[in-house]
Amino acid sequence: MAQYLYKALTPAGEPVEGQMEAASEAEVIAKIQEAGNLPLSASRMGEGFSWQNFRLSRRSITQKQVGEFTDQLATLLTSGMPLDRSLSVMLDLADDERLHAMIKAIRDKVRGGGNLSDALAEQHVFSKLYVNMVRAGEMGGTLEKTLQRLSDYQARSKALKDSVLSAMIYPAILLVLAVGSLFILLGKVVPSFQPMFEESGMQMPMLTQIVLGAANIVVGYWWVLVVAVVAVTLLLRQRLEDPKFRYQWDARKLRVPLFGDLIQRLETARFTRTLGTLLNSGVPLLSGLGIAKNVMNNQVLVEAVDTAAERVKHGEALADALSDAEYFPRLAQQLIAVGEETGKLDEMLLKTANTYDGEVRTTVDRMLSVLVPATVLILAGLIALIVFAILLAMLGMNDLMT
Repeated sequence: MAQYLYKALTPAGEPVEGQMEAASEAEVIAKIQEAGNLPLSASRMGEGFSWQNFRLSRRSITQKQVGEFTDQLATLLTSGMPLDRSLSVMLDLADDERLHAMIKAIRDKVRGGGNLSDALAEQHVFSKLYVNMVRAGEMGGTLEKTLQRLSDYQARSKALKDSVLSAMIYPAILLVLAVGSLFILLGKVVPSFQPMFEESGMQMPMLTQIVLGAANIVVGYWWVLVVAVVAVTLLLRQRLEDPKFRYQWDARKLRVPLFGDLIQRLETARFTRTLGTLLNSGVPLLSGLGIAKNVMNNQVLVEAVDTAAERVKHGEALADALSDAEYFPRLAQQLIAVGEETGKLDEMLLKTANTYDGEVRTTVDRMLSVLVPATVLILAGLIALIVFAILLAMLGMNDLMT
């Protein structure tokens, strides 16, 4: 028996490390997996530092790699290649150490008689949605089609997220520049006039006094502002862990003009696309509702889905169960009702998701059409106010001299 140093990831993604007594490195990895963790590296004590293990421990499987894994496996299975052979081909193509180790573990599990869904669940990389869809595909004998649906789901979800993030980059940069410009103006430019004003002995206008006071705060107490921002951020994060406060916070966000509409449409698109993809893959409605709510970030809408699931459990139609949800869009309810009446709920859910994808982009464009000019006008107004305050004091000095 020897002592081994190991590094692993918990199911929540938290890194853990320690030492363990074992007969071999394989035994260490097996014990880590039995504990429900994902092994990253294991090295015998006394072997010295290993760059390979260090690089391995610093990496993790990204969502992009998960998407590529799904695409490749779907393509190989569609071509008629058996599952274990497909995984072997993917193993040969994998040039990332972590990805290589993951595919090898999945292939070995499948070759040992296990299901692909169970092998994926053991990796703690694939979401509950992913695993359940694969399991439904295995049970229905449509694994390759399920993987294609998963690939399409991932691509559309990523496209929606990327479109929102890309649209917000410009206003975010503009806001940072605006705040930075004000700090430079108050911290560097305005203080250079203060000695001149003090030497004149004049009674400065109230506006000038306010601007100079703001400049003194920026120069002398900027660190207090930084600490205050950090403290408020940390306090808010802590408070958001309280379910009652989180619900109230999310409810307030839904009532904010424009921003609330964006959240509703974004969450509806996520929910309907996820549920539609699950139902299309053969997952039962109640199970699908339990999984689909996990992709939503707003607790008000999550609770609405929970309540709807309970009513569906007692035999009520999904559209009727969602009818009392205050913030669940009425158009989505009507489209879901049509899908239930025609027996094509999965297809209608996916069409609903496509509809709200477009509405999300429209809402983002509408927000930017208001936010960007408003930010520019506010910045210009503040700068003009500061300049006017300085000029006002200088004109007063001229009057005093004459």
